[in-house]
Amino acid sequence: MRKRVRPLGVMLKVAFEADPLRATLSIVLNIISALASVLSSVWLRDLTNAAVHHHMGDVWRAAAGEGITVAAAVFAGWTGFTLSMALREKTGALLDQRLIELTAGIPGLEHHERPDYLDKIEVLRRQRDQLASASEAIVQNIAVLVGVFTTVGLLASLHPILILLPLFGIPSIIAGAKSEQLRQKAADDTAEGMRVTRHLLELATTAGPGKELRIFGLGRHLIDRHHQVWHDTDLVQDKAQVKATLMSGSGWMVFGLGYVGAIALVAERAVQGHGDVGSVVMAITLAAQVNQQVAGAVGMMTWMLSSLKTVGRYLWLVDYAAEAARPPSHPLAAPDRMERGLDLTDVAFRYPGTEVDILHDVNLHLPAGSTVAVVGENGAGKSTFIKLLCRFYEPTSGSITADGIALSQIAPDEWRDRMSAGFQDFARLELAAGQTVGVGDLPYLDDEPVVVGALARAGADTVMPTLPQGLQTQLGKSFDDGVELSGGQWQKLALGRAMMRENPLLLVLDEPTASLDAETEYALFERYAGAARRVSNETGAITVLVSHRFSTVRMADLIVVIDGGTVAEAGSHAELLARDGLYAELFELQARAYR
Repeated sequence: MRKRVRPLGVMLKVAFEADPLRATLSIVLNIISALASVLSSVWLRDLTNAAVHHHMGDVWRAAAGEGITVAAAVFAGWTGFTLSMALREKTGALLDQRLIELTAGIPGLEHHERPDYLDKIEVLRRQRDQLASASEAIVQNIAVLVGVFTTVGLLASLHPILILLPLFGIPSIIAGAKSEQLRQKAADDTAEGMRVTRHLLELATTAGPGKELRIFGLGRHLIDRHHQVWHDTDLVQDKAQVKATLMSGSGWMVFGLGYVGAIALVAERAVQGHGDVGSVVMAITLAAQVNQQVAGAVGMMTWMLSSLKTVGRYLWLVDYAAEAARPPSHPLAAPDRMERGLDLTDVAFRYPGTEVDILHDVNLHLPAGSTVAVVGENGAGKSTFIKLLCRFYEPTSGSITADGIALSQIAPDEWRDRMSAGFQDFARLELAAGQTVGVGDLPYLDDEPVVVGALARAGADTVMPTLPQGLQTQLGKSFDDGVELSGGQWQKLALGRAMMRENPLLLVLDEPTASLDAETEYALFERYAGAARRVSNETGAITVLVSHRFSTVRMADLIVVIDGGTVAEAGSHAELLARDGLYAELFELQARAYR
């Protein structure tokens, strides 16, 4: 029961948080509109009887009542609709903020990398508007229920058996609910296909892939593949729609029989002298109202169930985010400085939902104050190793400790406050240039001297002279006055961002110079290594470099060779060459290419 009631309460709460005045008025006006529409039949009964008996005073009274009631229904309906639209926009904006907060606040990356989670988030993203309108659907259903109960009371005043008329609408409501379940299942089943079609559209309409699409003549291939995937997806949705339509049609046939029976009953009673003409008019009007209410109930119920299904996905994300962000049972503070270093003991890791260990039997000591280079062939496990150090995932087994403190006992946010990082797949933040760098240390977001210092440490100060307004230059061609940078320039700003924190305990540089030439990369890493040694005197910081270029990593204090998901070798450049193992082999292969 709680599972069904919770979405209702959550969405009403969100609506009141977004705009309490509009939310309250929306409920009141929708109920007034529903009541006025039903009470109109009472005035029509009185007006008909007054006309039949030539009572002009009663005619004017009933006509005035009918006019006021209709005016109230129209006013409440239109005003309520206008308020609902504004409320939907404000609720949507608040929910967008919540979605950003939830997804960005999850400590790990599992929700970005697991296909089953991606499907949930894809449907949630696609149905954001429906999520925003969920509270409106709930309010509309409340108004429909008020209208139905009022109508039943008036029907009972004509004949007790007429209270059964709304029951003939139950098959339609049930059919509507079942129909919506079919549609939602089709939406779930086609989520992956929709992701594929969206990806294909992005490939064809964004600048990045444009060169390769044209060189390899992929345009027609993308069109054909998009057509096939969309056709398969559309077929599943069409089948669900046909079944839903047939189901709904059967429900309406049942209600049609009840409608005809109700009118016939009241008309027969009037013919036999057991009722007046006004009662017949009232019965016809109320029966028509029931017809509209059932249609509205089916539509509103379908809308609400569809919305609540989307709300269910939102609540899944809420619960997942809460579980993922749950603090350690016995939280410990990160060390102020690194005295001994990081230790990985019997570490193994496999991605959730898979059965293969990406890393296994990893035993490694990263000394405090050292510069560590991680090398290995593609797929060896280097990126996964970095993800564990950054706490994007927890080890499947084994432990990672910092000066003997298990990282799992340190809150992820606290650990990340003491580290910095630059990645190959860096973010292109389309902000002012200074802020694009400054977000690397939010307290100094707009502190120009600090930003300039970070750019200098990153060797990225050469980018500034190319920007027309310096640090104030808007980046990104999606803005009218935005400046587009080259891949190398974007990467240098990302490196500047990584250098904003001057005294981290851990600095991770995961192939952050992939867009730069070997000579530039070597010069930058040499600078980082020197800076790391200076910082290590203050905090014992560890700098971890990941690179495919062996000429760069030779300056590291410790070189870790990962092969087949485990540490194959570890030592200095000279030590590893002397062992004549995998590192020496890979180094010689790469050196040959430069001769």
